[in-house]
Amino acid sequence: MTALTPHQYIERSTGRVETETLYADRLVNALYAAERERPSRLFNLLISARISRLLAWNTYDAAIGSRIARAGRFHRELGIDLTECLDPPHEIDTARKIFERKIRYWETRPMPDNPDVVVSPADARVLVGSFSRTSQLFIKEKFFDYEELISPHKPIWLSAFRGGDVAVFRLTPDKYHYNHTPVAGRVVDIYEIAGDYHPCNPGALMATSASFSKNRRIVTVIDTDVPGGSRVGLAAMIEVAALMIGDIVQCYSDTRYDAPRNVAPGMFLKKGMPKSLYRPGSSTDVLVFEPARIVFSEDILENLHRQGVQTRFSEGFGRPLVETEVRVRQEIGRRKPATIGAVRRPVRNTAGKARIALT
Repeated sequence: MTALTPHQYIERSTGRVETETLYADRLVNALYAAERERPSRLFNLLISARISRLLAWNTYDAAIGSRIARAGRFHRELGIDLTECLDPPHEIDTARKIFERKIRYWETRPMPDNPDVVVSPADARVLVGSFSRTSQLFIKEKFFDYEELISPHKPIWLSAFRGGDVAVFRLTPDKYHYNHTPVAGRVVDIYEIAGDYHPCNPGALMATSASFSKNRRIVTVIDTDVPGGSRVGLAAMIEVAALMIGDIVQCYSDTRYDAPRNVAPGMFLKKGMPKSLYRPGSSTDVLVFEPARIVFSEDILENLHRQGVQTRFSEGFGRPLVETEVRVRQEIGRRKPATIGAVRRPVRNTAGKARIALT
């Protein structure tokens, strides 16, 4: 059998090249290699909501998963540090509790004080790019179809974000799976788009054209050009379900994890606060920004095309794309100073419908 190419990424704090352990890698790649051109009934069943929830239950809730967690194998094999958790380690005694763990993020995930900074929404591996064909970061529709990702039924947001910048955060099963707000601002829209449950395995992503825009996802559009906002224009935070993700729970808290509530239009979201929880499995966050409103961090850009790294992600002509591992609330970009003047932002007309205006 042909050996699979390793998938490597850059560990941000050390700059080291690390090799990712991909779970069920050979099986996932075999399924996608065989079925991507002519999907079978079995393949379509695999990416359905019913099978995704069944796999999640078997892995995280069934007796075998609980026994493995109690024996301490689960978190040790995944390299999870239970000492950073809010609950005592001895109480985190099932696979699901490990996956849905809360951490003392105010201590273990410090956030920059600079209001111009955009932060990572998750502990994840990130790629950055642009929807603009004139940009050196143009991603050539490798990961998603732009209109499908945002929704063809949302022309106002398709217009606002066209040619904008994008960051893709891939969460692996070992990660802390709360999503945090990357910017501060007011919610102007939140909506769900139905879809499948393709895995986040790099081989599967490359095999399935525009897979992120085929999966079930929740889109939250935030206006940051408001008092107390991050002043980076409109930002769309897209939470993408994947294999074994049974639910995306909206549970925003202003303080730690206290008094969680659903995210709704009109709410002001503070930067760096818990917004939602994936239950459970691997998953992806996508951030989309208006054109020329942010600049991504220099080290993430330098790592993107770093030589000597084996990666399954690539763009046109086989040019590799290398992920950088980031932590939630860590800087991934900042406001572009030249854009503080005329910007686009959503306002409300007399009919109560959102529109874009120049200010």
